[in-house]
Amino acid sequence: MGMATEIEKLKREFLEYLEIEKGSSLKTVENYDRYLIRFLEFAKTHSTGSGQVKNPEDITDSLVREFRLYLNRQSAGNNRATGQTLSKKTQNYYLIAIRMFLKHLTKKGIKSMPADQIELAKVSERSLDLITSAELSRLLEAPKGTDIKSLRDKAILELLFSTGLRVSELCSLTNDLDLKADEFSIRGKGGKVRVVFMSEEARNAIKKYLALRKDMSDALFVQVDNEILKKEVGPLTRRSIERIVKQYAIKAGISKKVTPHIIRHCFATDLLSNGADIRSVQMMLGHANIATTQIYTHVTDKQLLDVHKKFHSKK
Repeated sequence: MGMATEIEKLKREFLEYLEIEKGSSLKTVENYDRYLIRFLEFAKTHSTGSGQVKNPEDITDSLVREFRLYLNRQSAGNNRATGQTLSKKTQNYYLIAIRMFLKHLTKKGIKSMPADQIELAKVSERSLDLITSAELSRLLEAPKGTDIKSLRDKAILELLFSTGLRVSELCSLTNDLDLKADEFSIRGKGGKVRVVFMSEEARNAIKKYLALRKDMSDALFVQVDNEILKKEVGPLTRRSIERIVKQYAIKAGISKKVTPHIIRHCFATDLLSNGADIRSVQMMLGHANIATTQIYTHVTDKQLLDVHKKFHSKK
């Protein structure tokens, strides 16, 4: 491999800036790196220009346009058979990475294409796959046994619904959680700390589960005997939590795909439909931007429609 080109050096600096100054998570930095590498690789083989993007000024409007067309024609990773293309949302992630990179260059006084020339693809309104409150109750009731796995899983489900935590946040909890208090602080996306609240059900479920724990792990939720593949008891991973939720959804007779994130959606819509104000819900979910929280108000709008149908005079 020859000398790194100017653009590769700048890309490395940009990723360091994200990590150190912007405090982005390693996952975010890795994603941006992947998106930019794919863009630069694309430029080598597809570009109508000189082919190589060696310097910032080689990033042009027409190159970005070609890249967009290329992305739009790619089939999504595991959907080759169905011929489904990359979703608009995924395509936008690539464009956002390029935009951020260009913005960073401009800030450093390096001449390149203005970031705001890149428009994002229009994404249709996000629709939320929700489960009904009856289905949610069945899900929370599904772990019935008194064995450690059932008690652990009950605690996971109750805690997810009570706090609206993200899966990654749930996985990061340690077993020194103060169960006398009904709230605790969690560090979420972008390193932001927020307070979340535990219901009586969640607290009791955690107490019962911890009473049976014999291992030495610091994690709040760990593998149980029949799940342990190695000598040590390990903390549950994101994948394990997703499997647990799926398992109980099937047990509860819910035909929709249920994920931990759907429980977070239920938490938000439950608060809003019971009259909580959107600003408070934003704080509890740890959304940096209120627009993200507003997605949930559409669900409660649907309920308004039902109310209108039911109670509006049918003269």
